[in-house]
Amino acid sequence: MEYVIFWLVLVAVLLIIEAATVGLTTIWFAGGALIAAVASFLGAGLIWQVALFLVISIGLLVFTRPWALRHLNKKVEKTNVDSLIGKTARVVEAIDNLQETGRVLVGGMEWTARSEEETQKFPKESIVCIKAVKGVKLIVAQRQDKE
Repeated sequence: MEYVIFWLVLVAVLLIIEAATVGLTTIWFAGGALIAAVASFLGAGLIWQVALFLVISIGLLVFTRPWALRHLNKKVEKTNVDSLIGKTARVVEAIDNLQETGRVLVGGMEWTARSEEETQKFPKESIVCIKAVKGVKLIVAQRQDKE
C-alpha cells in the first residue's frame, strides 16, 4: 500500500502527457499504472505491481491501439502530400516508366511521376489522376471523367 501515491501520480503525469500530445501512446501506460495502484492498495508486493503495470500497459498498447487509431480521429483531414491523392494533374514531361521519365504539375508544383501500370505512357499535356505517392514520385493513372 506504500506505493499507491506513486502509481496515482504516474497516472496523472501520463494523462497530462497524453492530453498534451494526443498521440494515443501514454494513455495505455496510464491504464497499467492505474491497475498497479489498485494492486498496491490491495497489498500486492512491488514486484507484482511492476509486473501488472508492464503486462497491462503493453497489452493495451499492442491490442487496443491499432483499433483505436482506426476508429478514432476519422475526421482527420489529409495534409501535405496525402492531400494530392485523387486530384488531377497535367503532364509537363511525357510519362514513360521504361524510360524513367515523367513530370506532372499539380497545385502549382512540379512532381516526378510514374504510371500506375508499368507499360502505360502519358504524352505531354495530358491530364492524369494521382493514385498514390511512393517516395517523392506521384503514381498516376488515366483520369476517369465524371460526366
